[in-house]
Amino acid sequence: MISDIEVGRRDGSRPGMRFSVDGWDPTYGMSLELEDYLGESTARVDPAVEVPANLWKPVDPDPGRPLPEALLFVDGVRRVDARVWIDDHPPNGSAAAAASAALCASYAAGVVCCCRQQAHLVLAERRRGLFTIASHATDISTWAGDYVASRTTASPTAPLAMALSQALQRRLGEIEVRAAVAARETAPHGVRPDRALLVVDGPLRGRQHLPRTIGYIKSHRSSYLPAELNAVVAALGAGQRTPVFLMGTSWDRHAWYLRLPSAPGAPWAGVVRIECSADLPSGEVIELAELSQLCLGRFASTEYKDGRAPQNLYPIAGLERELRRRLGDARLLYRALRQAAGQTEPAGR
Repeated sequence: MISDIEVGRRDGSRPGMRFSVDGWDPTYGMSLELEDYLGESTARVDPAVEVPANLWKPVDPDPGRPLPEALLFVDGVRRVDARVWIDDHPPNGSAAAAASAALCASYAAGVVCCCRQQAHLVLAERRRGLFTIASHATDISTWAGDYVASRTTASPTAPLAMALSQALQRRLGEIEVRAAVAARETAPHGVRPDRALLVVDGPLRGRQHLPRTIGYIKSHRSSYLPAELNAVVAALGAGQRTPVFLMGTSWDRHAWYLRLPSAPGAPWAGVVRIECSADLPSGEVIELAELSQLCLGRFASTEYKDGRAPQNLYPIAGLERELRRRLGDARLLYRALRQAAGQTEPAGR
């Protein structure tokens, strides 16, 4: 079990933390490579939520279903500004004999509201953090802003890089939830919460409790269905979906596949997976599935505008661009971190 503990220093009462910034461009990893790790899926699947498995076939949209008054799209972005090495903290104050790897990262989350044929930014929130396993880690203060220290523990069976990346992802997930809750509470343009549909970009884990909410998964790393049901996915036409199924890994959720309008291509071209809470009654789940058919295809992107078309919906793409802009200039932040570490600027940066 990995847990995060805030250990930031705000009052300057603790001794300064010694650290150095890795000279490699953070987009290329570290000079001492920390291997990525991906586990295999062991999902449990119950395909008989909506219909028995032997009756599976593409489901057409229901044009009689009332549309939501607003769609709220929630997304977050993250960027590693620098990979750093935090010196071990010797009790006698002598030079450290070893150092542990850490990440300095910027991350942000926000919400776009689409209503009355218009899209507008509801809110955006940005953070910077230092993600580390070093117990003596403190905030890193720079002229470009503070990186708040967040300590995590490494798994004995997975690389350190995975633990640090997961710690960053959890912090991003937390502000995504706050952004979603705040957007619901502000009720844009007077839209009642029960008249809005919340679309979270990515898996719904940690956000299942949000009402009238679906998770939107653009890419497919695992095949969760048996071959005969995957054939139904491949047979979907634009706007069609599969029946709902229940799936479980380390957490449970309802899910279905939906094909967005797209140019002809591979069997799964334009296919996305949609998720909602496992705790909802089947009637509410099917309502959300039908709403996803009616709503999401309107925002499908096109190839000449987006390399991830059609899955990267226009409101999500626009929100990502705005959030990345708010992360700030990566080169300036890298320089500020090196100066805070007492390092000179490397040639060519």
